[in-house]
Amino acid sequence: MNSFPRQSRSSAILTTCLAFLLVSPMVTAQQASPPKLGPNVDIFSPSMPTAVMQKRIDEIYAAQQHSEFGNQRNAVLFMPGEYHLDIPVGFYTQVVGLGATPDAVHISGNVHADASLPNNNATCTFWRGVEGFSVTPTNGTMQWAVSQAVFFRRMHVRGNLVLHQKGGWASGGWISDSVIDGNVDAGSQQQWLSRNSNWKSWTGGGWNMVFVGIENPPTGQWPKPPYTSVEKTPVVREKPFLWVDSHDQWHVRVPSLRSQSVGISWKSGGTPGIDLPISKFYIAKPSDDAATLNAQLKAGKNLLLLPGIYTLSDPIRVARKNAVVLGLGFATLKPVDGRPAISTTDSEGITVAGVLVDAGETKSPVLMEVGQAGSKASHRRNPISLHDVFFRVGGAGLGKADVNLQVNSNDTIIDHTWIWRADHGLGVGWTQNESNNGLVVNGNRVKAYGLFVEHHQKYQVLWNGEDGQTYFYQSEIPYDSPTQDVFTPTTGVDGWASYKVAPNVTRHEAWGLGVYSVFRYPQVKLTNAIETPTAGKIGFHHMITLALGRYGEITHLINGQGAKVTPGPANTARMTDFPQP
Repeated sequence: MNSFPRQSRSSAILTTCLAFLLVSPMVTAQQASPPKLGPNVDIFSPSMPTAVMQKRIDEIYAAQQHSEFGNQRNAVLFMPGEYHLDIPVGFYTQVVGLGATPDAVHISGNVHADASLPNNNATCTFWRGVEGFSVTPTNGTMQWAVSQAVFFRRMHVRGNLVLHQKGGWASGGWISDSVIDGNVDAGSQQQWLSRNSNWKSWTGGGWNMVFVGIENPPTGQWPKPPYTSVEKTPVVREKPFLWVDSHDQWHVRVPSLRSQSVGISWKSGGTPGIDLPISKFYIAKPSDDAATLNAQLKAGKNLLLLPGIYTLSDPIRVARKNAVVLGLGFATLKPVDGRPAISTTDSEGITVAGVLVDAGETKSPVLMEVGQAGSKASHRRNPISLHDVFFRVGGAGLGKADVNLQVNSNDTIIDHTWIWRADHGLGVGWTQNESNNGLVVNGNRVKAYGLFVEHHQKYQVLWNGEDGQTYFYQSEIPYDSPTQDVFTPTTGVDGWASYKVAPNVTRHEAWGLGVYSVFRYPQVKLTNAIETPTAGKIGFHHMITLALGRYGEITHLINGQGAKVTPGPANTARMTDFPQP
């Protein structure tokens, strides 16, 4: 997303496999509580004076309100109980309730995300999140005016929720495993993914609103209103979360895998899953190097990454079955010397959640690799999963990568990601923050929920595996291609398609896709927003293209079909299904 004003724009619970149950450790009464979580994690309890808590919240926000590319990272944790507070959520800030259910932590007052730019413009309100608590909002409505890399998980809003600020621009977000008692007003929000949630009603939305496994999806159907509803979520595991029991023992709950699910995981009480005591985690500090982190993983520990920036001369190597890497407060992994930041073996049940991967100045061939090249094992019963894993190339400084996220393992679940080559900030330019591809999928049966991929210089997404499924896709192609010559893959084709399914693939399906252009230079075009083979079982549903900014065009939506879009009155094209029935 860019930082300047523009036109409006851009489903039964299954038990976890027996093997996972057998390796789950028992909680021990001797574990220490609370753990030492460092200076960037604030732990509040109902016994603390409200004024003291409010002062600290205000201090964090003063530092983070406008710190789009700053180095500070914060997590604010609430022990179970009642609170009366005003909590603005700024950049790189995560607010967490530590109860077994969201209702165990109740905040009366304001919890809000506000537009970070003038004129109610929330198109750059990035990198923040809330999870695991309930809110009774002042005046009955909670404001959550956000765009990419913002998560809203395991929440209960005892009132209404609004996803914009006074009708200003806002450009994409995420709700999962949450209940809103009243209305959700998307209003001017341009695109949104909601998964396994429930509300009384839903209104509004601009271009591409996708609902998967929702108990009460909004009425209406694509293209007007721009709603895509998928009745059930085929396979998902919710994000692991910290919680504290009635004996003040700390745990990380790893939720069970769910199949064909509708609604929240905590409908009957706590989210089913396996509890890992905090003693089974190495609590990592930003000063730890890769050798330290890898030694802890090799010794059988999981990782809890405290808020901060981790400078890595070697990848974090996650090899053990069912290992968990959980970041707090947007823990940021920054590789140096052209290495990946994190890699996994092709081992079942690995979970990586809550991290931001920020490319280094020396180009990395890949920033995160899931499974080795050529991985062949089936993980249907216990897949690898990624939750709130975000990527950035440039913006906070010069960064370079060939591929941001490469998924080689079969059955991997991608549960919310923003893979962003920066269009503004430091180290930004066609020959500076170089990045060829956002996501490359080589594994089979990979599922992506909430896939935001933007501005990379070749294919934003290249899907080589069979039986892939995407539920919601949002993409802007690069703004800064200076000429058509540098944005041309082959003779007769202008530009690299945003979403590319490889020619050998015979089974692929996607729902709710939006591809947008904001070309900054004249005479630069994109022939196809989406390219796919057509032999076999291929299905794309509910697609939109928009041409924004001043220049260029997207000639076709998919495979030479769909109307041309150019800036101005003819700037939007839609298609319901491809191939057309």
